[in-house]
Amino acid sequence: MCIVPPIPRNERRLMKKVVQKTPDKNYARLIMAILLLHHGESVSRVAKILCTVHSSVWRWIDRFKADGWPELCTLPAGRHPRWDLTPLLPVLIYLLKHSPQQFGYTRSRWSLSFFIFKIKKLFNTQPSISTLYRFFRKNSIVWRRAAPILNIPDPKYDEKMARITEALANVSEKYPVVYEDEVDIHFNPKIGADWYMKGQQKRIVTPGKNQKYYLAEALDIQTQRVLYTGGIKKNSQLFIEIRLKIPLLNFYFFRSIRSG
Repeated sequence: MCIVPPIPRNERRLMKKVVQKTPDKNYARLIMAILLLHHGESVSRVAKILCTVHSSVWRWIDRFKADGWPELCTLPAGRHPRWDLTPLLPVLIYLLKHSPQQFGYTRSRWSLSFFIFKIKKLFNTQPSISTLYRFFRKNSIVWRRAAPILNIPDPKYDEKMARITEALANVSEKYPVVYEDEVDIHFNPKIGADWYMKGQQKRIVTPGKNQKYYLAEALDIQTQRVLYTGGIKKNSQLFIEIRLKIPLLNFYFFRSIRSG
């Protein structure tokens, strides 16, 4: 005796096509169970073929009798989404293109909690961190490290040179011009991870290798001239070169070399 109600031939053919083409394999499994039962197989036999238990097969039969085979499709896993953050995506992308410091904050990188703080401030809504994280992953916003780069031209170079030229043209005792070197030592910054759109990466300017140039100076008391020399290494050769530049001491210097 057939457990399920009779199914017309055209519907059975349609059910077989759905089994072959649907990406939802659990839905295909339920339809195959109904087709096997319609073919005359027992509940225990269907449960054995589909690797399930008897109670599941009976539950599928009840659903088929109540709603028909189109309603056998499985529901999506988990709960329905409570927050629809899609309207906020353009705002989030705009924030990702800038750093928090450009909006007056002290921190240099975005975090999930800081995004939530900004969303609450702008839109008076506060999703959870896990909700925002899932939304980022769904929209290809990833957490990765920025790339250090070197030799970036100063965008304000022309402006700075114009100010230096103006200062040199107007130099006086009241407005002196002082050259300074090695005032600041910039170390390579520690670059952390940040949120980016997938396939994109920020560029952080770093000084690279901090090469130094060493100077040796000497003041001639008679002529009041400053004699100097330089080199990339701080060794005895630098001292010898500055001695050779002082005419008064050259005689004693060479004499000490010959006597030695």
